[in-house]
Amino acid sequence: MEEKKCSSCKRKVVNDKGSVTFKCPQCNDVEVVRCTECRANAVKYNCGCGFIGPN
Repeated sequence: MEEKKCSSCKRKVVNDKGSVTFKCPQCNDVEVVRCTECRANAVKYNCGCGFIGPN
């Protein structure tokens, strides 16, 4: 099993209860992982399709 890392800060999200995982809203192919801290601070993430979030 591959360890999940935040798409923004690249930190491992193991045991991070506030982290989320979802598909890219634009391409729906790439899995985006967000840690609690990056979500709270609205840190941007990039998808390979060119989408930049959060909006």
